[in-house]
Amino acid sequence: MAKRKLQRFTEIGTFKNVRELEEGKPLKGVWAKEFFKNDHPIILELACGKGEYSVNLGRKYPKKNFIGIDYKGNRLWVGAKMAIDEGIENVGFLRIQIQNIMDYFEVGEIDEIWITFPDPQAQSPLERKRLTNLAFLGKYKTVLKPDGIMHLKTDNDGFFEYTLEKIAELNLPILQKTDNVYRDFHQDEILSIKTHYERIYLQKGKNINYIKFKFNG
Repeated sequence: MAKRKLQRFTEIGTFKNVRELEEGKPLKGVWAKEFFKNDHPIILELACGKGEYSVNLGRKYPKKNFIGIDYKGNRLWVGAKMAIDEGIENVGFLRIQIQNIMDYFEVGEIDEIWITFPDPQAQSPLERKRLTNLAFLGKYKTVLKPDGIMHLKTDNDGFFEYTLEKIAELNLPILQKTDNVYRDFHQDEILSIKTHYERIYLQKGKNINYIKFKFNG
């Protein structure tokens, strides 16, 4: 396992669809033009893990650009390799810590952000690491266009409720909300995309929460 992880870390550094740490900073403000070579909208998947959502969205929407962001390179390798093997050129990956997102994207550069099954950081002292705390939400608002959309998909009911509390504190408009995606949106082709971990949760009978919201102006 350790040997395979090391091999993936080495190989991912050669992938044309991946940028790691400092090498991603020069693309701030020019991701569409310089990385994707187009002027299409950009959608981020944060805490993307193996990048299943990014790759699947890229397949469905060739006129949009998708960037999966995570710090674990051996996981990013899976999605990046899949995109390369299938010739999906509108999907890329960025290996960074998400708290540094404003170092890599310009104000208003992003059209949508997906957060898919993040670590809920359930222990109270770890609130600063929760990806929907007020500090993180402020960063997302900065890089999103004024009408940009946020999506959260999570199996963790506590994290879902926590996020709803933060949205209420900021008085943000909620566009869609459910505590059971496959009951309420079973025909939605985007929400029906399943990650590796989501399949495990569903096999255990866990409900999947989803919320779609935006920032005020």
